[in-house]
Amino acid sequence: MTFSRRGFLHLATGAAALPAISRVGWAQAYPTRPVTLIVFVGPGGAPDIKARLIGQSLSQRLGQPVVIENRPGAGGYLSLQSVARAQPDGYTLLLVGTPHAVNATLYRQVNVVRDIVPVARFNSDAFVMLVSPSLPTKTPFEFVAYAKANPGKVNMTSSGSGNLSHLSGELFKMMTGIDVVHVPYKGTVAALAGLMAGDVHVMFDAIPSAFPHIQSGKLRALGVTSAARVAVLPDVPAVGEFVPGYEVTGLLGVGAPKNTPAEIINKLNREINAVLADPEVKARLGGYGSVVLTGSPAEFGKLLVAETEKWAKVVKVAGLKPR
Repeated sequence: MTFSRRGFLHLATGAAALPAISRVGWAQAYPTRPVTLIVFVGPGGAPDIKARLIGQSLSQRLGQPVVIENRPGAGGYLSLQSVARAQPDGYTLLLVGTPHAVNATLYRQVNVVRDIVPVARFNSDAFVMLVSPSLPTKTPFEFVAYAKANPGKVNMTSSGSGNLSHLSGELFKMMTGIDVVHVPYKGTVAALAGLMAGDVHVMFDAIPSAFPHIQSGKLRALGVTSAARVAVLPDVPAVGEFVPGYEVTGLLGVGAPKNTPAEIINKLNREINAVLADPEVKARLGGYGSVVLTGSPAEFGKLLVAETEKWAKVVKVAGLKPR
C-alpha cells in the first residue's frame, strides 16, 4: 500500500492532535478524585481557617472533596517545595501567601513565581501597629519621633525572624529611618505577651490576634497597615497617612505546580471566583480588616511578582541571608 504526501501529512496531523484532544477531554472531566490543598501554617491559624472555608465550598462545586493538608515550616517554604514537586495534574494545590513571596529571595531552589502557576487570589489581610499603653506615643508620627529621640533603645518584636510580622516592621524602619532593635519571639502569643508586659515596645501583628487586646486596653493600636482604615478599627488611622506609600497586606490565594494544564487552571479559577461571590463566604472572609479579592490567574500572577519584588528590597535592607 502506498500513501500520497498529502495523505501522509493528513494522518500525521491527526496523530499529533490526539494527545491534545485526550488532554482536553481529561481536563474537562477533572476532578475525578479528591483534591489536596497544602496549607503553609498549622491548624487553627487564620490562613488555615480561610483555606478550609474556601475548600468546603469549592468541594461542593467540584463534586469532589478538597482535603486540607497542613505543612508548616521554614516560613512557608516546606509547603511550596512539596507542591512544586507534585504532579502537575490539578490534584495537589498550594495555599499561596505573602510568606512565599518573601521566600523567593531567601530560598533559591524553589520559587513561587517560577515554579507555581497562579490559579486565583481570594483574600488580603491588614496588620496593625501595636505598642504597650505605657509607651508615650499615640500615632505612628509620635512613635517615629520617640524612636529618633531614643536611637537603639526601642525594641521591635515579631512572631519570628523573616516572617511578615518582622518584615512589616523592617519596612517601617526603612521608610522612616529610625533605629530600633528587632527582638523576635517564638510565635504570636509569646510576642504579644512580651509587648503587654512592656519587655518590648512595638509590634506589627495580624488584626484578628491583636483585636481582643486592643479592645481590652492592654495594647494601643497606632495604625493599620492597609491603604485605608478598616471597619473593625474605625478610629485607627492607616500608617500610610503618616508614612506616605507604606502598605502591608497578607495575601492569600491558590496556586498549582508548573505545567498544570491551562484548562484545569481556568476551571479552578472560575469555581473559586464563584465561591467568593457567595454572600456568606464573602462575609466570613471579610472580617477583621480582610478584603475579598477576585480576578484572573494573570492578575494574581502580576500581584505575586509585585509582592516578590517589594519584599526582596526589604529582605536585603534587613540583612536576612538566603538559605
